[in-house]
Amino acid sequence: MLRETAMTRAIMLQGTGSDVGKSVLVAGLCRLAANRGLKVRPFKPQNMSNNAAVSDDGGEIGRAQWLQSLAARVPSSVHMNPVLLKPQSDVGSQIILQGKVAGQAKGREYQALKPKLLGAVMESFELVSAGADLIVVEGAGSPAEINLRAGDIANMGFATRANVPVVLVGDIDRGGVIASLVGTHAILPEEDRRMVTGYLINKFRGDVTLFDDGIAAVGRFTGWPCFGVVPWLKSAARLPAEDSVVLEKLVRGSGKALKVAVPVLSRIANFDDLDPLAAESEVELVFVRPGMPLPEDAGLVVIPGSKSTISDLRDFRAQGWDRDLERHVRRGGRVIGICGGYQMLGVRVTDPLGIEGSEREIAGLGLLSVETEMAPEKTVRNSRAWSLEHGVALEGYEIHLGKTTGPDCERAPVTIDGRPDGAMSSDGRVMGTYLHGLFGSDAYRAELLKSLGIEGGEGNYGQSVDSALDEIAAELEGVLDRAWLNRLLG
Repeated sequence: MLRETAMTRAIMLQGTGSDVGKSVLVAGLCRLAANRGLKVRPFKPQNMSNNAAVSDDGGEIGRAQWLQSLAARVPSSVHMNPVLLKPQSDVGSQIILQGKVAGQAKGREYQALKPKLLGAVMESFELVSAGADLIVVEGAGSPAEINLRAGDIANMGFATRANVPVVLVGDIDRGGVIASLVGTHAILPEEDRRMVTGYLINKFRGDVTLFDDGIAAVGRFTGWPCFGVVPWLKSAARLPAEDSVVLEKLVRGSGKALKVAVPVLSRIANFDDLDPLAAESEVELVFVRPGMPLPEDAGLVVIPGSKSTISDLRDFRAQGWDRDLERHVRRGGRVIGICGGYQMLGVRVTDPLGIEGSEREIAGLGLLSVETEMAPEKTVRNSRAWSLEHGVALEGYEIHLGKTTGPDCERAPVTIDGRPDGAMSSDGRVMGTYLHGLFGSDAYRAELLKSLGIEGGEGNYGQSVDSALDEIAAELEGVLDRAWLNRLLG
């Protein structure tokens, strides 16, 4: 039931598809184990996401693994997510290996690369396992993608190599969960099928006994036991989301005192920067999809981070959002650009080395008198900062390519580790910064919202996230199979 050495047990959650809730379940199990006094660590061999975090040891990892380390109450490490793929325009994905940029590859090229990356994955797994009681591993996508099985490092390729048993997670909310579980059993090769010890049903609404016949049916077809039916975890809404796929169904309030509009860029990155604003009771956060205009009644427009500034800037214009933004500013609206969004607000973005793709230069939105030149050196660091605009402390992180300069940088809105960062227009209505996470400062958020005419800065956002993890852990303890959970947690 568990992969176990003399020192460390391990279990791996794999999904019957993407977005079935694996990340939240891993975080919940990590917090549950930590609450029982275990030294628990999260691990994800391969992640594909533009929502990245800076680990405590100074490299890039998926935001979900950063959250899972928080759940486990341990410092985050690049080895918790040794391979991170960050999709970007026509050059494919940037490959982050053990926290550092290791190159770029398109889909077919990456398939050929995967076997070479397995050594680094196994090295990281052993490093994370050292001194731990339990490792909770998260798969990626689905093991049923047997067309990608050769050289796999994300699911069964890792599980069989590391001898880590697997629990499948099925999402009943999207429908077809019985077929997805039975179908996965049917097409897995025998070597992989042997690794599956059972399954979990996730996101169930209503009377759980109504699924008793479903559990019996899955058992008849597969022989796999059910380790629990997990209800829709309402507390998960207070956690940072990992994948931009959730933006397709995200609704954050309506009819509030302040509307904040966020254009959903094609390569949107680190959009969890907006979560603290969404948690405010008087803020309506609107993610504006392609094909929709920026709302005229927005008081604030936030242009988020981007993995491909030039490509997303071109798409921004194609949507007509540039004209919407100009009208917003003429009406007296405010604009904040973060990282790639900051770069877009300038008069020009250049990429002389073609780091992002074939397009070497593009005119910016012209709302800040600055220019950005992409360069191969990447800034990756956690930072302490200070808001010069509001006189309050900030904490956050930087992940960006390029250097931004120009007259409006003389009005830097923040300092990061003592140095000026960002730019602000002469009227103070448009600002940009490279600091991710500035809205997470309760004091800054309160001052920002006050300047926009509403009271805010409610509660402690960080504490809200931590409390949500405890609530999820408590719910899991109540619904997971007791015998399985006791074996898992020792």
